[in-house]
Amino acid sequence: MTPAELLSTDLAETAQSLRAREEPFAFATIVRTAGTTAAKPGAKAIIGADGTILHGFLGGGCTRGAVKRATLEALETGTPTLVSVAPEEFLKDIGVSAGAIVEGVTYARNGCPSRGTIDIFIEPCLPVPELTVLGNSPVAEALAQIAPQFHWSISRAVGAAKPRGKMSAVVVATQGQGDLDALRDALAQDAAYVAFVGSKKKFSALSKKLLEAGVREAEIARVSAPAGLDIGAVTPEEIALSILGELVSVRRNSVERTQNA
Repeated sequence: MTPAELLSTDLAETAQSLRAREEPFAFATIVRTAGTTAAKPGAKAIIGADGTILHGFLGGGCTRGAVKRATLEALETGTPTLVSVAPEEFLKDIGVSAGAIVEGVTYARNGCPSRGTIDIFIEPCLPVPELTVLGNSPVAEALAQIAPQFHWSISRAVGAAKPRGKMSAVVVATQGQGDLDALRDALAQDAAYVAFVGSKKKFSALSKKLLEAGVREAEIARVSAPAGLDIGAVTPEEIALSILGELVSVRRNSVERTQNA
């Protein structure tokens, strides 16, 4: 639980409810004001995935549009942001325009008669990414044991609907027990990462069968096989660690690509 949640029972209850439903949201905190403003430093709010304030107070309508845009971007990139809502003359004085990002601060125009300035820190809270592990092999068991330590939610069955904004990955670790069916199920998922635990030779043979079964070559090509980074892994625990290493890389690179888009 973050400090913002601890400061308000209502905020905590709202946040816990959203987390229980695995819905993305953001905390917003006013960190500085200048001039006349309705809300003051320390005021907090929880903002939903659509940019709507679900609980709390950040002032009047002057800030809502800027907060909504900044929240949607923060939820998309997974990166906290600081937005400064200021009167147009102030923006001109410092040489920036509305929408500009300077040294990590996004500037927005305050068109309200109060002409105050409000700086709001927005912190995205995204659902824990989901890792589906198929199979009951030693590698599957080892992966299911260590993945939660790297902040992955574990599922042992495919087909569950993924919440908006939630990254997902599927690892086929059947190792001879229903490999083809498991691969077919994995490829049917809209997962950011699909991997197969097995040799290149074995996956090549299975790929031919998938093609014969009507699976598109482009879909088969997105399977990482053998699964994991090449660290010379031998034991099930080492193989699971190599897969986690690859998952971390995929996850971080996905965030970086979103930020640079």
